[in-house]
Amino acid sequence: MELLHSKKLSGSDVSASTQKYVDVQEVKNGVVVLKNGSLRAILMVSSINFDLKSTDEQDAIIGQYQNFLNSIDFPVEILISSRKLNIKPYLDYLKEKGSEVTNELLQIQISEYVNFIKNLTEVTNIMSKYFYIAVPFSPVETKEGGIVDKFTSIFKTQEAVQPHAGMLSAFESQLWQRVDQIIAGLSGIGVKVVALNTDEVIELLYNSYNPTVFSKSIVYDSKAQEWEG
Repeated sequence: MELLHSKKLSGSDVSASTQKYVDVQEVKNGVVVLKNGSLRAILMVSSINFDLKSTDEQDAIIGQYQNFLNSIDFPVEILISSRKLNIKPYLDYLKEKGSEVTNELLQIQISEYVNFIKNLTEVTNIMSKYFYIAVPFSPVETKEGGIVDKFTSIFKTQEAVQPHAGMLSAFESQLWQRVDQIIAGLSGIGVKVVALNTDEVIELLYNSYNPTVFSKSIVYDSKAQEWEG
């Protein structure tokens, strides 16, 4: 399957346009459209503390995960993104709440806590991990033909799949059916899965292709409250 990140990025031809080495054509309706005409949906997956589970719970989780893998008949890509934790939004929130407190003692305690957190993050690299699943769908999969035909069609250019543009809505529908299958399969494990919208996908791609500003970008986690609920 085609990966979300192109291996061509490791090329040494620095004179060529960077965009030439990015496989993404556009992001629309939360769907990543690659230059070869295939589609991707990006799911964000919550985590569980496996070590804190009892033996029976661990066995149940492993069994459910095996059932999930056996239930899908298409490839998926599991990605783990590690980034330096951006604590600034949290500190701004504490300062805002601290200014609303009328108790002087509480104001002092909040101010000291803010300074403690700020100093801690400055001397220690606190990393946060995000888990994603890239769900693919390619128009090639809908073609009739033998194995050789399907294999050679993978190497066709974007112009070769352009006639399928009018069927994009139908292809997106089949992609979201796969997304629903992934969400249903992982629900038995105890994790929560949500599909990223267009803005969140663009932010993820931007952070991935711009590692030098990786830690400066704020993750817009609009699903946090939903997970906590």
